[in-house]
Amino acid sequence: MTNQEEKEELIEMFGVHFEKHYNLSPLSSRILALLVIDACKSGLTFEELVVKLGASKSSVSTNINLLLKMGRINYYTIPNDRKKYFKAAPLSQRLKNYLDLVEDEKTLINRIMNYREKNVSCNAEAINLKNSIAYKEHILKVEELLINTIEKFKEIEITN
Repeated sequence: MTNQEEKEELIEMFGVHFEKHYNLSPLSSRILALLVIDACKSGLTFEELVVKLGASKSSVSTNINLLLKMGRINYYTIPNDRKKYFKAAPLSQRLKNYLDLVEDEKTLINRIMNYREKNVSCNAEAINLKNSIAYKEHILKVEELLINTIEKFKEIEITN
């Protein structure tokens, strides 16, 4: 397998992954995959994305805007160059999205635990309360792991 074939296979694998797990459109998924695999150093311009993906300018533009709003990609500019250079968001930023999800889960689990503690009236509700307590323990561990990992990525990103 040539280097180009391997790159194309990786882009497709990542694209399918992003489609499936991030609920992104096929084009958004391919844009993100391409930026993860092919643009890690210098980024890719809008025109390069259009050519590499073989998609219409309007479709690429719409999907870039979606990815920007979602915090999945970033761009930078160069003085005296009107082009934007797109890159996948740093891993620390992408993991921050998961940390936000964990924060929302903590809020919900605390609310349901308070509700269940006040309203336990049968064995099934007592079991649900125990499940909620176990889930909260899990969420707290996930939160700690994410915070530690984000800090490690930030250290790496700062030095590079």
